[in-house]
Amino acid sequence: MTIREAQATVDKWINTIGIRYYNELTNTAILMEEVGEVARLMARLYGEQSFKTKEKELAGAKDLPDEMADVLFVLICLANQTGIDLTEALEKNLEKKSIRDRARHANNQKLK
Repeated sequence: MTIREAQATVDKWINTIGIRYYNELTNTAILMEEVGEVARLMARLYGEQSFKTKEKELAGAKDLPDEMADVLFVLICLANQTGIDLTEALEKNLEKKSIRDRARHANNQKLK
């Protein structure tokens, strides 16, 4: 599925199963909540934070893809609501980074 297809699929889902989009401010708050859930799992799976229970530790690795998909879903909702073509936005962003960061990262000794 391309990004453009994902935007169309989410829009169709929202307008049928989801009934309608939440407003932009609600979706922004939901996006922050979902990013926090990814951060919580990353801290426990890859960082030094401990899980609270053994059951959660076992489920944690399985939950990460779902939590990342939640972030993507809400970001796509916001893009759809604000008329942003994420494919075009990502292409422009990568072009900007390629020009701006061409030598920046190549000369970073910490990355060698």
